[in-house]
Amino acid sequence: MNQMTLLRHGETEWSRDGRHTGLTDMPLTPKGEDQARALAPLIAGLAFDLALVSPAGRARNTAKLAGIKDYEIEPDLWEWDYGGYEGITTPKIREGRPGWYLWRDGVVPGDVGHPGESAEQVGARADRVIARAGTVEGDVVLVAHGHFLRVLCARWLRLSPQDGRLFRLDTGTYSRLGFEHGEPVILAWNAPV
Repeated sequence: MNQMTLLRHGETEWSRDGRHTGLTDMPLTPKGEDQARALAPLIAGLAFDLALVSPAGRARNTAKLAGIKDYEIEPDLWEWDYGGYEGITTPKIREGRPGWYLWRDGVVPGDVGHPGESAEQVGARADRVIARAGTVEGDVVLVAHGHFLRVLCARWLRLSPQDGRLFRLDTGTYSRLGFEHGEPVILAWNAPV
């Protein structure tokens, strides 16, 4: 692989409001659709040997609006399963768990549809995506979610999954991961268009 372009999906109501949005499939807001369309000129100038998109509608719609036509759905690109914290904001969680921090403290189990994941489990999914991307010669594009892509960046750099905390990632942005002298590096991060 030459390099990976990462697209975080556009804004949703829950991302706008700071609610943890893991497996709940929220649609893009009008602003989120505009953010996705704004990625189209970037995508139009690139050729990809592999395009992988999260199964979430917000990611698939972002890919479509950005002009990515031929892609595969990759289940490993789903966002972090927040378990019992799904749909809840950090301030609300901290009312019952003062000082809570996702990257350090993790999540509590939720219902059957939201059992929750540890950072290590998210990291294992990211490792599988990186391995798959490594099977192609050219460039790769991934369309996914904020916390997942932050973990993927950490794993790309051979850091722990929890080190994803170091890489803020806003909606509707792009990032690039690649190499310098054969070593994995960040080429661009959290870049608006």
